[in-house]
Amino acid sequence: MRLSSCFMPTLKENPAEAQVTSHRLMLRAGLIRQTSAGIYIWLPLGLRVMRKIEQIVREEQDRTGALEILMPTIQPAELWQESGRYEAYGKEMLRITDRHDREMLYGPTNEEMITDLFRATVKSYKDLPLNMYHIQWKFRDEIRPRFGIMRGREFLMKDNYSFDIDGEAGRISYNKMYVAYLRTFARLGLVAIPVRADTGAIGGDLSHEFQILADTGESTLYYDKEIENFDLVSLTGDIDPTTIEKLQSLYAMEEEKHDAENCPVAPEDLRCAKGIEVGHIFFFGTKYSDAMNAKVTGPDGNLIPVEMGSYGVGVSRLVGALIEANHDDNGIIWPEAVAPYKVGLVNLRIKDDDCTAACDDLYQKLTTAGVEVLYDDRDMGAGGKFADMDLAGLPWQLIVGPRGLKNGVVELKNRRTGHREELSLSDAVNKLGA
Repeated sequence: MRLSSCFMPTLKENPAEAQVTSHRLMLRAGLIRQTSAGIYIWLPLGLRVMRKIEQIVREEQDRTGALEILMPTIQPAELWQESGRYEAYGKEMLRITDRHDREMLYGPTNEEMITDLFRATVKSYKDLPLNMYHIQWKFRDEIRPRFGIMRGREFLMKDNYSFDIDGEAGRISYNKMYVAYLRTFARLGLVAIPVRADTGAIGGDLSHEFQILADTGESTLYYDKEIENFDLVSLTGDIDPTTIEKLQSLYAMEEEKHDAENCPVAPEDLRCAKGIEVGHIFFFGTKYSDAMNAKVTGPDGNLIPVEMGSYGVGVSRLVGALIEANHDDNGIIWPEAVAPYKVGLVNLRIKDDDCTAACDDLYQKLTTAGVEVLYDDRDMGAGGKFADMDLAGLPWQLIVGPRGLKNGVVELKNRRTGHREELSLSDAVNKLGA
């Protein structure tokens, strides 16, 4: 993509309304723009990041055998009335009346809808286990939306739902998602701490929050350092139950639940850090299947309410969380897996024919090699170009100027480390295309 043709409306100054780093940088780097309180337009670079996160989330869900569907954003109120949550959910639910005076709502979550689908279509234990997920927009009418997309009213979420014949099978499904979440966050370049959590409005008696470490996090966590030593990305196949049991037994608590005097972890092994919640999983048994009569015929021919779990990841929230964990004074520092482009190609002298010819050639060769390139071909000073590239946070900057070209070299800068090296044009293409 040529930057002269890209819609990337950057800001030089910090917006007054932005209270946290991710909100400031997303506005300044031209990733989002607000339309009303807690609701945002996703601009081209921001959308590219979100789509890459979405794809990693999808791949790890598919890896577990979960099946992707797509449920609507608007739900009939009668399903929530049936489960007993319509009034209990509170004012965060956006309630709607259609032209026929039917009560509807903009879904904040989908337990009722998926349970209704299940009870209408699945009749036998032979069709279990079953796990279905979707990636869909949600709306929760926060009383005070703040922190940009970190606590907005409209957000993109992956949520999925498991159905099993008994509690033992249900916990196996739960553990698959537990591991899938840890793998997902590791692929995003994040350290995720699974913290035993309250079940809240969802219900049930087994739940974990996934908190990623960031200095600007809202929560203070205390956890066993061994949690950081599990390399889940490199593991293949199903992880054995003993490993999962060990992971879940490791100490991790939010500050308000941490008992310093009775902590089971030795002081030298206890870590304290700030965290941002990016995922939450629940096993709630028969709460919804009992309320909504979602039963299957068991091996003995009797009807049995299915055991259920639900599992959510804030896909759009992860964009902000990644920025909170990956930035410096100059801007964003994207992990390569989710960066909107891998390379920022900077032409320092657009009116120099040799510079432009070299940049055009590099752009063509890198693109042909499958490298995503944002080519800064704007007619403006070098200082502004460098500032925008640092702000956008692309992993690599390939800088082409007349002085270097006379010596047959270009400069390659690593955004995260700041390391710079001079390479021939062919070596630069080979290194970035590897």
